[in-house]
Amino acid sequence: MSSILVTIPIEERIKRDRGWSMDEGDRHFRGRGLVFETLRKITARLEDIGVPYAVAGALAMDAHGLRRLTVGVDILVERAGLDALHHAVVGLGYVPLFAGSKSLRDVEHGVRIEFLIAGDFPGDGKPKPIAFPRPDDASIVLEGIRFLTLPRLVELKLASGMTGGIPRLKDLADVVELVKTLDLPGAFAAELHPFVREKYLELWTGIRDSPPGPLES
Repeated sequence: MSSILVTIPIEERIKRDRGWSMDEGDRHFRGRGLVFETLRKITARLEDIGVPYAVAGALAMDAHGLRRLTVGVDILVERAGLDALHHAVVGLGYVPLFAGSKSLRDVEHGVRIEFLIAGDFPGDGKPKPIAFPRPDDASIVLEGIRFLTLPRLVELKLASGMTGGIPRLKDLADVVELVKTLDLPGAFAAELHPFVREKYLELWTGIRDSPPGPLES
């Protein structure tokens, strides 16, 4: 495995080459960048070997209408599915990020693929009323790829932001942007787990009652 040549990680290329990163950002927002190529490639592989999955994170937000630049792919799978995928692809175009890592890197595109495991807990990782769901129970097909449904995406981000401390506050900010961009109503709370419903309504009310910013007036 050590003999496999890995393309420079995309996050490193962005740091090193401003011009390249700007061009790649433009390609990304047209759905043609390295992250999207990695997404299509790995989901096709998951389909080929019959592993249930649901794309999560920034790419799921993008699929639901909130455009977001990202340098990685987040995918929800079951533990058995992750084992099957590793067995099928490690050393054949993919390498673990480090020994024993559940996450992979696409050696062709240099893009990191992070895996979320059904049954694990978002945020601080400690037991709570919300766990990562089974992909088959929480996904929708959009343009041929399975993504987390919008309610489950929002639900998981709220649970993560509520319990993950300072590092996960960005998940609450993501929910704010989803509410604003998609014009989600207060009634959307009814589609969420009771554990996060109050937080959603708190954020929604705050958005509704906030004066417009300088770019919104």
